[in-house]
Amino acid sequence: MTDRLATRYRRFAEQEAHGHSPLYEAWAQGVADDPKLLRILAELPVGKQQPNLLFAAVRVVCGTPRDWPDFRKKFLAHTRDVVALMATRVTQTNEPGRCAVLLPVLRRLHQPLALIEVGSSAGLCLQLDRYGYDYDGIHVGRQGSAPVFPCHAGAGTPIPDRVPEIAWRAGLDLHPIDLRDTADVAWLEALVWPDQTERLARLRAAMEVARATPARVRAGDLTVDLPALLAEAPVGPTIVVFHSAVLGYVTEPSKREAFARTVFDHAAVWVSHEVPGVFPEIAARATRSGPAGSFLLAVNGHPVAWTDPHGAWIDWLAPT
Repeated sequence: MTDRLATRYRRFAEQEAHGHSPLYEAWAQGVADDPKLLRILAELPVGKQQPNLLFAAVRVVCGTPRDWPDFRKKFLAHTRDVVALMATRVTQTNEPGRCAVLLPVLRRLHQPLALIEVGSSAGLCLQLDRYGYDYDGIHVGRQGSAPVFPCHAGAGTPIPDRVPEIAWRAGLDLHPIDLRDTADVAWLEALVWPDQTERLARLRAAMEVARATPARVRAGDLTVDLPALLAEAPVGPTIVVFHSAVLGYVTEPSKREAFARTVFDHAAVWVSHEVPGVFPEIAARATRSGPAGSFLLAVNGHPVAWTDPHGAWIDWLAPT
């Protein structure tokens, strides 16, 4: 068990944190090499052993450790409180920067749209028409007071000239984040990697947008409650069901496949933004592989682009 955990944390250090967060890279490598911490983590359910969950919990309980030795010291001094928080929370990294890679897909669909996001956390990605975007100097959407998300667009990316028209929007999440709750907000902020101060500033600006114009996020299970939400969507707009870094937490492949069938049975457009292993049959259709740690963006099961997990770049694929 501890060998598997060590591999998981080492992979996180090398493939996800490297080049993005020196602090998280050091923490993850430290955990991978520490038998005592691995034994503590091994006692948790598999779904509660993720690096992001552990690191965010330590930061909420102890503040942000300055380096690996400080992390280890703080965790061991407050193990009970950290583990208790991990038991009650889940990784809900509601990264609004991902809207920048969703925008080229959503704008190409017949407008207006009725958006349903599963795993929507606080619903920040449902606000994508209320943000601004900077694609290598090409500006789209709102500028000024709204958060502006930078995104490097590779050759062939269909950069839109405007944001999508959204006629209706709703979200579904097992544990919706309440932006009026200080503990929920603190948790959402702790999920932003500590080195990424500009990303945190954009998150806070996106939360202000969401507080001013809240989107409805219903508590529910995407594998069970999606049909009821689909039935509420208005007739006329193009219905779109989308998700980002969510289906990986549905561990049974049969349930992922059932989710996709539900979307198709309701004649909705399915936009998936996940690590390639979540839907390997979709990844197999990509015309080329993406960089280590990248996400695959797909529409109705057809791969269209490799992306940065937090929306910093998009690399468009040739049609299959």
